[in-house]
Amino acid sequence: MTSLFQPLQMGALELPHRILMAPMTRGRGTRDHVPTTVMVDYYAQRASAGLIISEAIGISQQGLGWAYATGLWSKEQVTGWKLITDAVHAKGGRIIAQLWHMGRVVHPSFLRGGQPVSASVTTAPGLAHTYAGKQPYIAARALSTEEFPELVEQFQQATRNAIEAGFDGVQVHAANGYLIDQFLRDSGNFRTDSYGGSIDNRIRLLKEVTEAVAEVIGADRTSVRLSPSSYDLGVRDSDPEPLFVRVAQVLSEIGIAHLELREPPLDGTFGASERPPLASIIRQAFKGVLILNSDYDFERAQAAVEAGFADAIAFGRPFIANPDLPKRLRDRLPLSQDDASTWFTQSAEGYTSYPAYETAIA
Repeated sequence: MTSLFQPLQMGALELPHRILMAPMTRGRGTRDHVPTTVMVDYYAQRASAGLIISEAIGISQQGLGWAYATGLWSKEQVTGWKLITDAVHAKGGRIIAQLWHMGRVVHPSFLRGGQPVSASVTTAPGLAHTYAGKQPYIAARALSTEEFPELVEQFQQATRNAIEAGFDGVQVHAANGYLIDQFLRDSGNFRTDSYGGSIDNRIRLLKEVTEAVAEVIGADRTSVRLSPSSYDLGVRDSDPEPLFVRVAQVLSEIGIAHLELREPPLDGTFGASERPPLASIIRQAFKGVLILNSDYDFERAQAAVEAGFADAIAFGRPFIANPDLPKRLRDRLPLSQDDASTWFTQSAEGYTSYPAYETAIA
């Protein structure tokens, strides 16, 4: 019987257990998207995770439209992230960089008035969070075929920068309604060229980016994040099962180290007939390590691993208030509750202020 606390070989990385820290954007960088010293403490506090998947990190200014989020395209950003990875490694941890292009969700105020890009001419719903407050999104322009090589090169350069910054691997962010997800799903991709229409065409950008990243860092240090059952930022697909099964097959052929799915479990506990919506089907198509994420507590996580639905579980919000989450789960210690009002501030309060269990008791 597989346990959350058993070691796991994930490509080139040997994990001491199967409790991972999911990527969570927390807005603690500078306005120039450079990591800050408080981020060093935050990640070091959580180094006991089997693996830390970093917050989403922009590959270019064109792709980053989140206030106080960080990037990985300048020397200053690389230097800032190197301080973080060094601190995590000094505590015996492992950390990979999640590479991010937001596509149509980048407001023009982050682009000096420029227009965001996407698969097609579409507009994200809702309001963008900008330095000037909430503002309406504007219509994105469709990327031209001539721009794809440059976009792929940006992912490659971000991967080179991640290596220089000391990361143990990278994850391509292809989930949650951002650029690559906008290409994958038919609600955001109306192209008639080789990047639109059929499933294989809509997958093409993800395939090219993943192959390019793996060429730089190795497939055994490359991963991808998907959200096949989610409807994020106005992006969805009319028939997700064949789409994401094919995506899993393509990624399996590339040989990436792991695939992370943001797949909330159905209500109740996992049983013989209950499983995450598409994970079990994707599991059959993907031959590497499969990670599930979203709304897992200990019981659900352990049941998912025992049942073989996943090889490991990535926890998000529980890591916010419990920097020592693996120990708390292993010893069945009570969990602290996080304060949602501090999720995206620039303060250390609600970021590095949550103590480990022994400190809290003392």
